[in-house]
Amino acid sequence: MTGAQNRLLGLLKDLQAHWDRTRECWRDDKALEFEQRFLNELTSQVNQTIAALDTLERVLQQIRRDCE
Repeated sequence: MTGAQNRLLGLLKDLQAHWDRTRECWRDDKALEFEQRFLNELTSQVNQTIAALDTLERVLQQIRRDCE
């Protein structure tokens, strides 16, 4: 995993930890809506970005090998 991927995962874990603490006192329908509309979507997008970065890294490695 690249540094960027590790940073994204770390930040997502931090956000999830903060959200978990927030959910201890914010338990209404709006909290659930916020989680579904924003946090779940963000998690999905971060996971897709990490996968795309992995693909990009493989392509860049191949380009480097081809240019040697």
